[in-house]
Amino acid sequence: MEPRREPGLLRTDSIPEVGEDAAATVGMAETLSEEEQDELRRELAKVEEEIQTLSQVLAAKEKHLAEIKRKLGINSLQELKQNITKSWQDVTSTAAYKRTSETLSQAGQKASAAFSTVGSVITKKFEDVKNSPTFKSFEEKVENLKSKVGGNKPAGGDFGEVLNSAANASATETIAEQTEEETH
Repeated sequence: MEPRREPGLLRTDSIPEVGEDAAATVGMAETLSEEEQDELRRELAKVEEEIQTLSQVLAAKEKHLAEIKRKLGINSLQELKQNITKSWQDVTSTAAYKRTSETLSQAGQKASAAFSTVGSVITKKFEDVKNSPTFKSFEEKVENLKSKVGGNKPAGGDFGEVLNSAANASATETIAEQTEEETH
């Protein structure tokens, strides 16, 4: 007598998928004895009944859950907010997020230091240019021009005023030259 095979997880014969050939299904049914087929039919009915019962229990639990939430005043929007908050907390607690955050923080600090250094270098270069003999000579020429055009105004003023005075002086000189040419 052949050892009896129990249906379940350890069975090695395949179960036909929905849509497979009828011939393949019939071929498998022929390899099972009447007793095995009856047992499988009973097990099939039992599993279908359990699925139906579980579906009913699940529907009842979901209805009960909805009723509790309604009584507590919890709505879908609040649930969504809670889910997002929890998801964000889950993300921020991961090691990958922490490493990325630390790396970005360090990169930001390095970038800030680099910008500060660049700013210091530019400021130093402007100071060097301002203190250079060429700039000082230009500044003196602008001052001389300003005193010729503007009269006895006190020396100094901002650079914009000096440039405006220089522009006015060159315009005045051009008009004077044109007038002189017309009279000759």
